[in-house]
Amino acid sequence: MAKARKSTSKSLAKSQAIKKIIARLEKAHPAAKLDLDFANPLELLVALILAAQARDDLVNQVTEQLFRTHKTAPDYAQSPLAELEKQIRRINFYRNKSKSIQRCCNEIVERFGGKVPDQLEELLTLPGVGRKTANVVLGNAFGRDTIGVDTHVMRLSQRLGFTKNTNPDKIELDLVPLVPERNRVRFCHLLQYHGRRVCLAKKPNCPKCTIRSLCPYTEKTPGATAIRGGRRK
Repeated sequence: MAKARKSTSKSLAKSQAIKKIIARLEKAHPAAKLDLDFANPLELLVALILAAQARDDLVNQVTEQLFRTHKTAPDYAQSPLAELEKQIRRINFYRNKSKSIQRCCNEIVERFGGKVPDQLEELLTLPGVGRKTANVVLGNAFGRDTIGVDTHVMRLSQRLGFTKNTNPDKIELDLVPLVPERNRVRFCHLLQYHGRRVCLAKKPNCPKCTIRSLCPYTEKTPGATAIRGGRRK
């Protein structure tokens, strides 16, 4: 019983910390959003496939033209593979990604009438679609309260002490009970934005971090502890 109370107390403390973190990051990054450009679920799905181990800004440059010529799932499914490869060749692993996009769109055409499914279980049956991709599509294209664990959400959640896991699916399970439903997608946007600009992977800019006083990360960069009025922040 004591162990259960201790666990509940820790979860409550983490939930309270997350609310404070969201509030501070909202002030620091009011323009935070998903960095990929898209206008509908299919465009987001394709962009996410292309974004694996690739820069979002480069993906946006490539999809600007790609989305003009490929507007539906049949467009991708019926496109000559060589033509699709040519259009995305600036993206790393473009040959494999071309095949993944075509296989995925073939399934969407054959099994879902050309429409990207809006259920997690159905999305996970599509070639090249893992849980992170499915959650990002559901949260950003269908308005669902999901958590998509990309590298930034993973890194910051670990540094902030909300998870000790390294598996994205397990990190999602750790975060879901802590983050209020209505804030889940926004929480991911804020962590992603903060992770790209402040809490960098190799050298986090802790002195400029608005949530450093809420962060237990033990390897903070020098100067992270500011002093105001004789008190440490």
